[in-house]
Amino acid sequence: MTANMGSADRIIRAIVGVILIALVFVGPQTAWGWIGVVPLATAAIGNCPAYSLLGIKTCKTK
Repeated sequence: MTANMGSADRIIRAIVGVILIALVFVGPQTAWGWIGVVPLATAAIGNCPAYSLLGIKTCKTK
């Protein structure tokens, strides 16, 4: 898997993922907050499967 996400995209996804997971513990406490694992995982890996399907690449090419 090659990286297809830039640093700004990864930071935003990580923040959104942490916020969604935090909602499980402090917010309405529903299981829907666990969906935050997806953006957090894609931020950690640096590859978004949806970007690959759509041919989007936000990282700088070397």
